[in-house]
Amino acid sequence: MGPIFTQPAATSANPDDHDRNRRRFLTLLPSLSIGGLALLAGCGPGLSSGQQPTRPSRIGFLSLGTAGPSPLVDAFLSGLQEVGYVDGRNVTIEYRFAEGRQQVLYDLALELVRLPVEVIVASSSEAAVAAKTATTTIPIVAVAMTGDPDGSNLVRSLERPGDNVTGLTAALADHSGRQLALLRDVLPSVSRVAFLWNGKRRLGSGMYPHAEIEVAARASGIQLHSLEVRAADQLGPALDSAAQRRVQGLVVLGDPLTFVHRARIVDFAARERLPAVYDFREFVDVGGLLGYGPSMGLLFRRSASYVDKIMRGSHPSDLPVERPASTQLIVNLNTARTLGLAIPQSALDEATEVIG
Repeated sequence: MGPIFTQPAATSANPDDHDRNRRRFLTLLPSLSIGGLALLAGCGPGLSSGQQPTRPSRIGFLSLGTAGPSPLVDAFLSGLQEVGYVDGRNVTIEYRFAEGRQQVLYDLALELVRLPVEVIVASSSEAAVAAKTATTTIPIVAVAMTGDPDGSNLVRSLERPGDNVTGLTAALADHSGRQLALLRDVLPSVSRVAFLWNGKRRLGSGMYPHAEIEVAARASGIQLHSLEVRAADQLGPALDSAAQRRVQGLVVLGDPLTFVHRARIVDFAARERLPAVYDFREFVDVGGLLGYGPSMGLLFRRSASYVDKIMRGSHPSDLPVERPASTQLIVNLNTARTLGLAIPQSALDEATEVIG
């Protein structure tokens, strides 16, 4: 198509000429592309005129969780807006939720690849593995990777991920050891603690995940009772086992399986009157006693910066996996009062947030 506007040799004072030019422009207007209109109207937020895409870019969001309102999805959308992307305006987000069915992730990942999308945001290690199985070319931003990302072959190393996966890890050094110490702070007499974890989340070497909790338990004279689950239908028997062994406290390893069923786990702890420590504040929001770990909301918001870099031409192999910059301690005083526990001042002083 030729130029939309042409500069006449001389300005015509003939109103008929003006009307003909106006009708010509209105006739051509519907044929303008989205990109052309964007150039006429000015660039979207955060993008220069040379970087504005000719059509809304398509981002895939793959999750083992359930569809519906989510503070983590909200955090991701907020992060996207901060770097200049708004769903429905200059990007389109294709959501796929597996509703807790891990095998379904692989089918949903293939759906996103076939659309196709420019980048896939995987909301957990499991989702990232499914996405990587579906594609070796579409960039993948994995959020809240836990365990050992390089040991599980998601990335070659944190510093040089290689291949098409990068993102953010939720793994922290001495994380579980600090959780045990918090349990002892609120219940100095604790001697038997249950540790709930997903057996599918083993390290690449096949080692027990978060091995430091065993070391910390032995150093503290605490007997650790392992509650290994691999599917939702194993949660009930595992928790019943903890009750039968009369454990005095509970530590829950953050994981999509436990996250999806967090209300059920927190209800169990309340029913058995067990002080419990969880990885993520979302457990505390539904009545958990203590949450200690990285901020999931921050991880999801930060993931948007990876999407932005990839959309601007960076390759995942050149973007190091980001470690959590800080931890947060959330204390639920309402739950403490229900359990008849006094939270020591040292824990309250350390707390990022106190509920109740």
